[in-house]
Amino acid sequence: MNYQLEIVAVDCLMLRLFQRIEEDNMRWILAADQRLRAVFGAQLIDLVPSYTTLLVHYDVRQLTDQQARILIAQALQQLEPASGQQGREHQLPVWYDTSVGPDLQALAQARGHSVAEVIKLHSEHEYQVFALGFAPGFAFMGLVAEALASPRLATPRQQVPATSLGIAERQTAVYPLRSPGGWNLLGRMPLALFDSSAGCSLLQPGDRVRFCPVERDEFVRLGGDDQPFVERP
Repeated sequence: MNYQLEIVAVDCLMLRLFQRIEEDNMRWILAADQRLRAVFGAQLIDLVPSYTTLLVHYDVRQLTDQQARILIAQALQQLEPASGQQGREHQLPVWYDTSVGPDLQALAQARGHSVAEVIKLHSEHEYQVFALGFAPGFAFMGLVAEALASPRLATPRQQVPATSLGIAERQTAVYPLRSPGGWNLLGRMPLALFDSSAGCSLLQPGDRVRFCPVERDEFVRLGGDDQPFVERP
């Protein structure tokens, strides 16, 4: 298959398999991930998949740049996409409500929908986890329906409550920790996304996620924080 290699550091190469973000990319990314791990073996330090790329971090004490390139070429020979069963399936409860989703009403009005229509459009699609980043456990998912695609806020908020669910362009994500952020907030998800004691994320690239609307009482029963969102100065 056609690919590009870019030098990122003395011990890192960026393998670019695609030019555009598409949901079907992940089958190929995961297949390449498996092949690369097998070919590099103990000479691989880390492998980081993303929307269209894989970051290959290899042991420079064991491999030269040219040797790493040869191994990558070997791994990609006759590559076939991974089966549709790769990755785990998750059903995550969400309380969609304007009290905890301060952008829900504005997004609905901007896109010409009712709030109920926004909730339906967002929750009826199964999302692909493309990458992890920004914060521990923050999973970039897509692709959000064109009818909901909305740009990031012009001015990011200084504090977004943990477990807030948002949209930015055609991506969606849940903030695992309280942090700054500029995504359009639609509601909250009550479950922990990152285990700090084990250093692991609930969601991984290749996983598939469906958001399931729940009422406030169920959200609270599951451990959710129903305190209304308050804009911090």
